[in-house]
Amino acid sequence: MLKIKKKAEKPKRTVLYNIVEDYSEFDAPGNVTVCAMTEAEDVPAHAKILSESYDVPHETMTTLLTTGGTYVYPQIGGILTRGLFACRIDSAGQGPKQTWTLDLMQFAEAEHVARSRAFPMVDAAWEVFWRTLPGELQAKLQQKNLGLDYRTLDRTVAKGGDIKYIDFRKDWSPHFKRLCIMPDGRLVQTGGLQEFAELHGITVARAKMLIEQGGTLEVNGEVLACQIVNGQPAVARFSEKSYTKARELVSSKGIHLMDALSEVGYADPAMMRGLARKTLRA
Repeated sequence: MLKIKKKAEKPKRTVLYNIVEDYSEFDAPGNVTVCAMTEAEDVPAHAKILSESYDVPHETMTTLLTTGGTYVYPQIGGILTRGLFACRIDSAGQGPKQTWTLDLMQFAEAEHVARSRAFPMVDAAWEVFWRTLPGELQAKLQQKNLGLDYRTLDRTVAKGGDIKYIDFRKDWSPHFKRLCIMPDGRLVQTGGLQEFAELHGITVARAKMLIEQGGTLEVNGEVLACQIVNGQPAVARFSEKSYTKARELVSSKGIHLMDALSEVGYADPAMMRGLARKTLRA
């Protein structure tokens, strides 16, 4: 008797968030992506992802997500190069768990607040972080469940109940999407470097360099342009024709290639439609 082999099922990717709001175009350092979850928190999975994203030891991250607190990044060669990671848990259970990071200047300010007002460090870190957030986001955070109307949410999101946790993120993660404007004006979403690299047919290493440093990258006659705005990457892909026009502008006007690409992009009706749609989504 023949046995029918069952096709091995691929493990389902962890779903870390089901509500995402983008404030990444706001002025730094308040340019965050709000990533929230209404379903019960899977602490081991949550800790694993955040540990990898923020270079915090896994055990430490698990403890932070369980009890709250802060993690100060260790010095490198006797010098602090990064600020801190914080997790705030409402002891009364009235609000969602919240995680965020502070840069070096914010960390120094938080230390001052903690000393001068005898605050626990996590509370001082929250006060400093809160001040930088967009007014619209501050208003939402003062409302239950970010003021969302659950009647308009996707049923699978709404049935989870109240928001359990919010991660205020600035990195580029597979757990939420960022947009790239394509030559024909389409807005294509990618999550993380791997997906971005696959979309454009480049290596992950080249994708990482482009996203972290900005600039341009030739791809099969076309060009990818990445501008870092408030610490966030904004990416567009230009056709071979547009790339040629931009290089001609560089030669004739003596301007930088990125400026030339911007000029060409603004003159391209298709790309401008894509930019308009991106602005409306922001």
